[in-house]
Order: sequence, then structure tokens, then C-alpha cells
Amino acid sequence: MNTNFILYVADQGKSRDFYAKTLALAPRLDVPGMTEFELAPGCVLGLMPEKGIKRLLPGLPDPAAGAGIPRAEVYLTVPDPAVFHSRALAAGARELSPLEARGWGDKAAYSLDPDCHVLAFAARL
Repeated sequence: MNTNFILYVADQGKSRDFYAKTLALAPRLDVPGMTEFELAPGCVLGLMPEKGIKRLLPGLPDPAAGAGIPRAEVYLTVPDPAVFHSRALAAGARELSPLEARGWGDKAAYSLDPDCHVLAFAARL
């Protein structure tokens, strides 16, 4: 099974640049309407313009109506969450919580991406 997680974004180019800097990855696909980052074999983070999904699925409530309201969280377990979190902040994320030990056995840092999706970088304690 392959897994694609797709975030609806206001500006595909801005989000592409943010995630490329934050993840230190080049997109595996970057065409009008979709940018994809391969996070692991069979696991892709996609970025689709809000207007594109609205055209594709006209009956969908307009994602742009929720602008500024966190609607999703991307929680990534990585080797060095401090490095990823720092890159996210340098790329324009807004810090929600610094890297610290969490009650579920991870150390994790939280921020908001340019579209107000919650972005967490974590590692097991």
C-alpha cells in the first residue's frame, strides 16, 4: 500500500519552497496543480492548490473559507527534530512549542506552516 497525504494550500509555489527548505528535499513532482515530496518509500506529502481541489470536487466545502484555522497536523518522526524545526522556522513557520519531552515518549517541536497546518518534528526519547 502506498500512502499520499495531500494538504490544500493557498499558494503552491510558496508552500513548495517552504517544504523543500524545511525537509531539505527536492519535490519528486512539481507541476501546476500538484507538488509531491517522497517522505519515505511509499509515503508522499502532496501540496494541492485550494482552487484546484475546488474545481476537481465542486461539492467540497471551500478550503479557502478555513484560511488561518489549523485543519491538519503533519507529525514527522525524524533523526534530529531540532534541525528540522529550525529549518521550518527559518523558512517562515511560526513556532507553537519548542522542542521538549512529551508525555507519550517523544521529544517534539511544533510550528505552523504558511497555510496554518500544524507541523511537528519528533524523535523517541
